[in-house]
Amino acid sequence: MALRLVNGSLFAAVLLAGVLTPPAEPAVRPGPRDGEIARMVEEVDAGNIQRIITTLASFGTRHTLSSQDDPARGIGAARDWIHGEFAKIAATSGGRMTVEKQSFVQPVSSRIPQPTVITNVVATLRGTQPESAARTYVVSGHYDSRCTDVMNATCDAPGADDDASGVAVALEAARVMATRDFDATVVFMAVAGEEQGLYGSAHYAAEAKKNNADIQGMFTNDIVGSADGENGRAPNAIRVFSEGVPTAETPAQASVRQAVGGENDGVSRQLARFVREAAQTYTPRMDATLLYRRDRYLRGGDQIPFLQQGYPALRFTEVNEDYAHQHQDVRVENGQQFGDLARFVEYDYTARVTRINVAALASLARAPEAPKGAGIRTTQLTS
Repeated sequence: MALRLVNGSLFAAVLLAGVLTPPAEPAVRPGPRDGEIARMVEEVDAGNIQRIITTLASFGTRHTLSSQDDPARGIGAARDWIHGEFAKIAATSGGRMTVEKQSFVQPVSSRIPQPTVITNVVATLRGTQPESAARTYVVSGHYDSRCTDVMNATCDAPGADDDASGVAVALEAARVMATRDFDATVVFMAVAGEEQGLYGSAHYAAEAKKNNADIQGMFTNDIVGSADGENGRAPNAIRVFSEGVPTAETPAQASVRQAVGGENDGVSRQLARFVREAAQTYTPRMDATLLYRRDRYLRGGDQIPFLQQGYPALRFTEVNEDYAHQHQDVRVENGQQFGDLARFVEYDYTARVTRINVAALASLARAPEAPKGAGIRTTQLTS
């Protein structure tokens, strides 16, 4: 408390860095459980998640600038394997799921020294209700990886936690949801180019905006593989980051927000609250801990391009990160193992994160559409 009184700006910096956390929102009463959604949550398989993560880590590196045609090593091998996995899942959907490789050429830009083909692998499970099929929810992880030097495309970069774990969430969610019907459409996606500058997700979000896609929620799962970190263990919680003031807010919207004091009521923040309620309903032993920030201090992820296009978007990340196992060359130094190796991933933990994703996505895709054009008339406001 003394730190707050003596130096508010220092307190803010410590708070943003994650050393301190804002007060938790009060617990909400769990809602009624949908039996079919509960079965989906129960079907999430930690063994399958282990298979996905260890396979992705086995490609040696998945750097965006690595080989695209080597069948055993590099991002091309990972891309084709993920596409094959989605295709097998789509075969169980009765024709409702389609799979595509969304490729584009990223011109020379930050961390891209020459024009480079970047490919998102996208599986779309079409909604079955005509009035709701255009309404879309997206869940993603990024399948590219890196080591210490972000421009080194040949070093070993297994990327087990960052972010094979997030890709595993998207693939496993697709597997358990593909055989069910949903009113709205759900997109399961593995994107590339994240470590070089969020290029894959930026392309998808820009194309969605250009095509007037009605994306009403986007989840990115990035670093969701371990309960163990530098600040201890948190096996029964996942951080859910959400912005308050919308990134794409217009001056007119800002004026309304300022007038009504709506800084904590943005659509992404409300989406995060819905996720927490779904977790309390379907995974009561696993908490979705709300963080009132767009992302970690001075860092970012694939939710940001969606926010920039005006779509509600959240980031899921483990509570206690271990930076010895992120963006590190694989090595032993002073007796400590560095590198993002599969042996440091806890597959049961990733399965619990997946269950929260499935519970929230299924609840959203089966729910009525949010009202549009709602507002408050204040022309005759009284006390």
